[in-house]
Amino acid sequence: MSAAQLARLRSYGTPQTVEAGEVLYGPGDATYDLVVAEDATVEIVQPATRDAPKESLVQFGPGSFLGELNLLTGQAVYLIARVVEGGRVHRIAPERFRRLMAEDPELSDILLEAFRARREILTQSGASRGIELVGSAMDSASLALRTYAARRRLPHLWFEADSVAGQSLMRTASLTSADLPTALMPDRVLTRATPGELAETLGLSYRGIDGGGAVDLTVVGAGPAGLAAAVYGASEGLTTVLLDAVGPGGQAATSSRIENYLGFPSGISGAELAERAETQALKFGARLSTPCEIVALDIDEHLHAVLADGTAIATRALIIASGARYRSLSLERWDEFAGAGIYYAATELEARSCADGPVTVVGGGNGAGQAALFLASCGCDVTVAIRRPEIDSGMSRYLVDRLLASPKITVRGGTEVTRLDGGHALESISLVGPAGELHEQACHGLFCFIGAEPATGWLTGVALDEHGFVRTDVELTTDELGETWSALGRRPLPFETSVPGVFAVGDVRHGSMKRVAAAVGEGASAVRSVHTAIGVRA
Repeated sequence: MSAAQLARLRSYGTPQTVEAGEVLYGPGDATYDLVVAEDATVEIVQPATRDAPKESLVQFGPGSFLGELNLLTGQAVYLIARVVEGGRVHRIAPERFRRLMAEDPELSDILLEAFRARREILTQSGASRGIELVGSAMDSASLALRTYAARRRLPHLWFEADSVAGQSLMRTASLTSADLPTALMPDRVLTRATPGELAETLGLSYRGIDGGGAVDLTVVGAGPAGLAAAVYGASEGLTTVLLDAVGPGGQAATSSRIENYLGFPSGISGAELAERAETQALKFGARLSTPCEIVALDIDEHLHAVLADGTAIATRALIIASGARYRSLSLERWDEFAGAGIYYAATELEARSCADGPVTVVGGGNGAGQAALFLASCGCDVTVAIRRPEIDSGMSRYLVDRLLASPKITVRGGTEVTRLDGGHALESISLVGPAGELHEQACHGLFCFIGAEPATGWLTGVALDEHGFVRTDVELTTDELGETWSALGRRPLPFETSVPGVFAVGDVRHGSMKRVAAAVGEGASAVRSVHTAIGVRA
């Protein structure tokens, strides 16, 4: 930073004289200050773990600042900041840090880029040892834990339980196979760990807002539509809470490459797009909590989003962006192989489990096409099985051309999977072709991208279509609106549901386009309607 930039940054803080050996923050602290070193030197230390000693990661000297992405995400402190050479520092408290991010765009951009880069470095360094996950690659609970850690970009290490390193760590921590999956941290061990338990431990679960009371906007679902709504809501001054049952990104986060999204001519992975959007939302002050499952919508007197633990979030407006989930096939042993050869996403996590072996992708949409190309690029021989005779009837042309040109991909039209076989994991499948011919083949991974079921099982009192998608604005009938709307004296606003102040965007909405760009546009546009609704109801 320039002298002028440092002066502005320090102006938000409180000066403090520190001495060598003093700890500025460390594990056990729920949060910490952004620290700017004037003439002191501070080192960042990874605490000792069960399998490694304490390690100094980096030193920050005069004119530098300490902090990384957990200043925005709310993740509990997991590293130690210890003074090496005494002197003067400036401590910027969390509330002042938020003010800085809102008031000074130049400093905000510098801090954001530094935080993102530091998190990336931390995931590649000794800081990864702060969370050690042990489990089986062919276990759905382990996959869920790893997926959560990846979606939240938590610095961590994964140990396959059957590996030499995994066995050694299990002996050191006195773990048995019944304890898996396990999350080991310097101060505690979570056996049979779930994403929710890990989030609670790390301070990433829902904790309410400062001062209590109602929030302006609650967004349910952190896919592209929900992330866009959170960005625009928070940036326009609404207190915004963003909730997701899994993690940021939705179905888009499972895509290895999106090439038809405006502004990215070389394409962008769904995970990276979600990461950028999440950081943007956090920058403007949105509160993201995952995994955080909503089980009901209470609309009796005031709007409340009810969480699985019974917490009721009072909100002036709510945007439903819970998306849709890929369907499963009605086959024997399907549930048994889920996470052990059957997957609903094609990322590096799932690809590693297939070990370059033969895989099958079921589905004829863009998601299936992107998955097939990614798996082929990982060295897998890929079969694409679709029920329709021709693949180009439901997939973008650029994907069809690449699938047909790839020597690693075989496209089978008019084909269905009819049988699954294997021991503890999927080993082979049976396919029936258009003429009824039976074909059996080895399969180390079956990737399912068929149809979509809206995630609306938690909704009560909101009008849905016959398939469970949410009806909005002009799609709503007079019978679905009722007396409440007559009392309000208005029709539903764009994206508003049959319940005043409740909106629906993205894949969960009846008639949506099912494209990332469309979802982002809907999420952003719905916030304008939220402002109008809050104004009308105030």
